[in-house]
Amino acid sequence: MEKKNHSIAIENLNVTIDGQHILKDINLTVPGRKITCIIGPSGCGKSTFLKSLNRMHDENPDAKVSGRILVDDTDIYDRKTDVIDIRKKMGLLAQHPCPLPMSVFDNVAYGPRIHRSAKKKDMNRTVEHYLELAGLWDEVKDKLHTPASKLSLGQQQRLCLARGLATEPEYILGDEATSSLDPISTKKIEQLFFSLREKYTIILVTHILRQARRLGDYIVFMYLGEIVEAAPASEFFGNPKEQLTRDYIAGSFS
Repeated sequence: MEKKNHSIAIENLNVTIDGQHILKDINLTVPGRKITCIIGPSGCGKSTFLKSLNRMHDENPDAKVSGRILVDDTDIYDRKTDVIDIRKKMGLLAQHPCPLPMSVFDNVAYGPRIHRSAKKKDMNRTVEHYLELAGLWDEVKDKLHTPASKLSLGQQQRLCLARGLATEPEYILGDEATSSLDPISTKKIEQLFFSLREKYTIILVTHILRQARRLGDYIVFMYLGEIVEAAPASEFFGNPKEQLTRDYIAGSFS
């Protein structure tokens, strides 16, 4: 079934961790089937915001979250919401590649096995499909049963992407997903994001303005836990409304 054109609506989101007010009254609509880049200086709340979208703050007893995040018209912080279902919808690509300590094949097959979304006899086809989707099949088709740790860092990151896609998410979250990669691997991951946005809503945290210019359909600029400006990329970079945005784009601070 073709995926819907999902957007995400955030209303009055506040996050406090260890008594520090990290995110302050965040209101934002993330457009569906677009690449949204979250930018801003270190410590401005970008990663905290991203973790809010798949309820990762639940794992921290010192974190408090208020407000609403509407995914498929469902408030993911409602007590009745199934957290496992929310996390299944949100495919997360972390800053550093984190393949599971098993073979290339088993990394991709892990999600379908857990969620029983593929029959055992169809698993070979499923693994091949997602490795192809992640642009990795031709490089690893003769290494499927070797440890994933033997792959290069760039290959490991694309394997992690394939593993995430195999759980059939509807959204892809990337937290500085290329920061540990070489330029060639970075280019491959960026090309994958471009191709995947036809099917997925993609939200990327990046500290690299050039990358946001290359990838972003929509840009969100954060500073000290607040959204300063959010707009389509052409408008954001071509005619920013806020002086703080203009200063950041000009490199006055980072």
